[in-house]
Amino acid sequence: MSAAEKILDRLEGVKPSKPGSWLALCPAHDDRSPSLSIRELADGRVLIHCFAGCEVREVLEAIELKVADLFDRPRENFLPPTRGGFSAAELLTVIWAESWVVATIANEAQFRQLVEEDYERLMAAACRIWQARGFAYGK
Repeated sequence: MSAAEKILDRLEGVKPSKPGSWLALCPAHDDRSPSLSIRELADGRVLIHCFAGCEVREVLEAIELKVADLFDRPRENFLPPTRGGFSAAELLTVIWAESWVVATIANEAQFRQLVEEDYERLMAAACRIWQARGFAYGK
């Protein structure tokens, strides 16, 4: 069962609005006319939007589903490969790790004077983040 089918089966008043899109009664509030938009993307992801202002999590909780149920496959598989030979997930991992280095050194700077080694590591982190950005853009 696709993500869209799983969601649509739990909603009331479902009507197609165009290919791959539906309107339904929002289960998160007392809906009298369809205000919930459901759209299935070509890759199996499902977008939902309540025009009355309900949050996605509220809608999903009302039909006993989770955010993960909006995807036919795990979300990390939606990260596109980059032209630089690294996957987006690999680049994000480098950026995350180097960001922690920057945050740690910045925190230490509040309590003590940084030594040359700290500055060198900080600059190395900045360079690695910049390089990851370049790989992401294929440079």
